[in-house]
This record gives sequence, structure tokens and C-alpha cells, in this order.
Amino acid sequence: MVNNTDPLDDIFKALADPTRRAMLVALKTGDQPISTLAAPHSMTLAGASKHVGVLEAAGLVTRERQGRTHIISLRADRLREAEDWLEAMRGFWSERLDALERALSEES
Repeated sequence: MVNNTDPLDDIFKALADPTRRAMLVALKTGDQPISTLAAPHSMTLAGASKHVGVLEAAGLVTRERQGRTHIISLRADRLREAEDWLEAMRGFWSERLDALERALSEES
């Protein structure tokens, strides 16, 4: 088994699931109990907790226990790593497309 040590891998793994992305969007408005995050997806608290666990492992959220309630908070700063990587790739493709455009305009 491969040992995953790259935090960026964990971030993209977490973002790959639509339920987890929806949970992150819900957290943009503020901290939420896990039951609130589970509700729109008609899932059990255990199912929601597994999704939150993946988000926690990626460092995208934190969990605070207040009695029996688990309050989830967004760590948007961790999304910056994914954004930086995507931005670097965007620059790569922009350069390639600009070169293609120049080559096509030289042919005409």
C-alpha cells in the first residue's frame, strides 16, 4: 500500500466527493453542527461523521465537541494550497493556448 504523505493529495481527495464539497459550501456561512451538515443529504450522523473525518484529515475543517454536539468549522486557508496548484496549472495551459493561437495566426 502506498503511504500518502502529500497534503495536497488529501485536499483533492476530500474535494472529489460532491457531499463533502456541499458540506464545505454550507460551512461558508459559519460553524455548523454535524447534524445540520447531514440533513440535506438524508444521511445518518455516522455517515456525515465519516465525510467530516475525510475533511478533517485534509485539514479543511476542525471539529469541536460541545457536549454531545460536534461543531464543524471551515479552515478555508487550506483551500489556498489547492488554489495555488490550480493557478500554476492554469498558467501552463494559458501559455500553451497562447502559443497555439500564435501558430494558427501565422499560418493564415
